[in-house]
Amino acid sequence: MISITQLIYIKDGQEKVFDQFESIAIPIIKKYNGRLLFRIRPSEKTFIENTIEHPYEIHLVEFDTKQDFDRFMLDEERKKFLHLKNQSIKSSILYQGTKLS
Repeated sequence: MISITQLIYIKDGQEKVFDQFESIAIPIIKKYNGRLLFRIRPSEKTFIENTIEHPYEIHLVEFDTKQDFDRFMLDEERKKFLHLKNQSIKSSILYQGTKLS
C-alpha cells in the first residue's frame, strides 16, 4: 500500500477551474485501486503552527501499489484535462509514504 499526501496551492481566482479538474480526476482514482481518504480545505484558524504557506487543499489518497499510482498519473482521460490543473494550480507538494502498522 502506498499513501500520497498532497498540499495544493491555487492561483488567485482559479478555484472553479480547480474544482472542474478535480471533478474529473478524483473519480479516476478508483480505476487504479486508489481511494481518496480525505480532501480538506483548511482555514487560517485550523493551523496551530506553521512555517510554510497554508495550502488551499490537502488530499490523502492511498493506492494498493506504486504501479497503480503511476498508472493513475498516466491515465489518458486525466491527461486530457491537465490544462485545467495547470491553469488553476500555482504549486503542489506531494509526499509519498507507506502505512506503518
